[in-house]
Amino acid sequence: MEDILLIDDDVELCSMLTEYLGKNGYRVKTAHRGDVGLRAAQQRPWAMILLDVMLPGMDGFEVLKRIRAESQVNVVLLTARGEDVDRIVGLEIGADDYLPKPFNPRELLARMRAVLRRNTSASTTTPVVLRVGDLELDTAARRVLKAGSRVDLTDVEFSLLEALMQSPGKVVSREDLSQAVLGRAFDPFDRSLDMHVSRLRKKLSSAGAEESLVKTIRGVGYQLVLDRDAVEAVD
Repeated sequence: MEDILLIDDDVELCSMLTEYLGKNGYRVKTAHRGDVGLRAAQQRPWAMILLDVMLPGMDGFEVLKRIRAESQVNVVLLTARGEDVDRIVGLEIGADDYLPKPFNPRELLARMRAVLRRNTSASTTTPVVLRVGDLELDTAARRVLKAGSRVDLTDVEFSLLEALMQSPGKVVSREDLSQAVLGRAFDPFDRSLDMHVSRLRKKLSSAGAEESLVKTIRGVGYQLVLDRDAVEAVD
């Protein structure tokens, strides 16, 4: 069973999800305050953290910021329905995905499995090292290097960069990226993919990459721009 940390002040919801997820192979620990949940998040590794935005003690955004300062653990944000700003802010801070409340537990389970599936598929596929110029991605070690220096990415950001590096110089459609990275069909009203691309750009830029390395092709998708000749994939 995989260990899930659920941080939400709705005691009834936590009880229901603990039972439901328990029947589907997950062991759930709950916290009903943001500060308490943060301490639990820091005390041990988790397969995933389900994090509500509105929390006593410390709001979910601040909890997420502090988690991201030291960990790339999978985080799914639980937001109030209709609060698009909350979702955008959460993705900017580093949430892997979000789900608006109220939600069907089956949809939450599907989102969780899609996020966790990336790690599982990475461990069962043939390890590959992708290189584009001085950018290197190791699928086995889940590691990205820029000019020899490590770039810390979330699982979503890693999968996004991997998809782009597999087709350097070519435009990868939003539809293909949504399926490969988020595990669901592309929704033009869902800003998740765009926000993950934005965070990936910022992290690569901070590591010394050009801002234009990941280019938006309006109405189509994204492209890893080639400004060097050295492109290779080796086992």
